[in-house]
This record gives sequence, structure tokens and C-alpha cells, in this order.
Amino acid sequence: MNETRRTILEALADGPVSGPELAESLDISRAAVWKHIDALRDADFEIESGANGYELVAVAAYNGPAVEYELEAPFSVDYHDSLGSTNDRARELANEGASDVVVLADEQVGGRGRLDREWSSPSGGVWLSVVTRPEIAPAQAPLYTLAVSVATARAAREAGVDARIKWPNDVVVPVGEDGDYRKLSGILTEMEGETDRVDWIIAGPGINANIDADALPEGATSIRDEAGDVDRRRFVQRLLEEFERYRTDLEAVVPAWRELTLTLGQRVRVERPAGELVGEAVDVTESGALVIETADGRETVSAGDCEHLRPV
Repeated sequence: MNETRRTILEALADGPVSGPELAESLDISRAAVWKHIDALRDADFEIESGANGYELVAVAAYNGPAVEYELEAPFSVDYHDSLGSTNDRARELANEGASDVVVLADEQVGGRGRLDREWSSPSGGVWLSVVTRPEIAPAQAPLYTLAVSVATARAAREAGVDARIKWPNDVVVPVGEDGDYRKLSGILTEMEGETDRVDWIIAGPGINANIDADALPEGATSIRDEAGDVDRRRFVQRLLEEFERYRTDLEAVVPAWRELTLTLGQRVRVERPAGELVGEAVDVTESGALVIETADGRETVSAGDCEHLRPV
């Protein structure tokens, strides 16, 4: 967001401020103040004019400037009303050298999950992808997926949802006590780099937010169905703020993930290229790999499709 407009919003949030006062404090003309106010109104900020000046009365918009306003994390927002895929757009930006950019869309018309599965992404959900350029070894890259899953689960829990994490990257809502769940969010993470360094990581969570659950695929749920509609602007801000917290303290990611996981202690089946593993999920390593106690001993799995099984 334009820094002058950000400063104006911060001033208006504290109460009415006159045009002349804004012009003097910003060292710009009154006509320039009016143009900035008009641009903010075009961005759907609710600014009223009264005898005492301009006042910001509400921020109900869901767009780039609205998400950036009051965001306590160093991200810019590339917003679209409709987009094929936020991850595809994020990859374009990453290849152009972008960093710390969030691609956000009201709807995706070509959304996809892991293994190129189709992901339903209607208006009302939270569809975003974060472009980052961390100075980490490639072996630490999976921690970014765990960090996003923790951030997503925490934001959902603040919204009143009993959100948990299914290894490696699904945010789910438990059903009963046998490890059953309904899926709230999936996360698609992509990376480019070399053997000794990461060039960029794109983490793309998709969250079923203000959507009727009966409009979603079988086995999915939404924030609306679990706890009522959420302020998507604030939800995105909280998700990004939590992600910022954990990406700057990677040692805290796995302990936080363990606190929120639904997978540990469950009997699971993990599909891998080398074949499936069945056993009890007993731990996750410091790099995010799942440790499974099988009939033949312990196995560590760094990637694969994980399914919770009913107890024997």
C-alpha cells in the first residue's frame, strides 16, 4: 500500500482529522489529500466526511490494501477477485525475483492440491500463496509446510474451530475419538533451489472459510459450518502473523505442530513410491518426517499420503 495512504488511514483511525491538518502533517496539498481519500474509498475503506473532518469508520473490504492495513508482518499483497491458481501466480512472481509477497484471491477457478488433485475454491474461501526466499538448507524446507499448517490451525482456532493437523499438511476438524476428521484446509508447497540452497519456497494454504459445507466435496468442512462466518481480512492477517512468527523461529515449529496434531498416536497408512507403510504414528522428527512403528520396526517417512485407520 502507498505509504502516504497508510499514514492517512492510521491518522483517521484515531478520530476525525481535517483535510488541512492532514495536508500540513504530510506536507502535501489539500487536493492531494482529497485524491488519496478518494483512492482509499475506491479500495472500499469506509471513510466518512463530517464537520470535524475525515474519519475511518470501518474496514470491511477484502482486498490487498485492506489486508495490508494493520498487518503485523512484512508482506505485500497481490489481490485478485478471481484467479486460476494462486500458486501459479506466485510462481510467476518468484521467477521474477519477488519475495515476501502474498497472492490472495476471492476465488480460484483452477485450484489444485497435492499430486495435482482438483481443489474446490469458490468465493468465500481463503485462497492464498506466500512467496518467500529463506536462507535455509533444502532439508529444512518441509518445516515451512509445517509452519503454515500451524499458522492456519491457530487462525482457525481463534475463529472458534477445533482445528488440528493431519500429517503432513492438512488442517482438519476431529470427528469422534477414532481419528476420523473433516478436512478444513490443504496446503500445497513448492520449492526451487539447488543441492545446497533454497531459491524460493511457495506455501499455498487453501481454507474453506465462509462456504456452506454441503457445497464442498464429501469429507470436507468449513469455518462457516463449524463456528459461523469469519472476518476473512482478519483471518488472513492472523495466519500471516503466525507464519511470520514461526518462519523466524524454525526451532519452535515442530513443538507447536506436535501440540496441534491429530496424527500422532493414530494407526496410519502412508502411501509412498516405495510402497505403503502401516503402523502407529509415534513421532515427527525435527525436519518434519513422520516416525511410524510398524510390525517390522520403526520407519521414518519424509513424504507421502497419510490416511488415519480405525484402531484394530
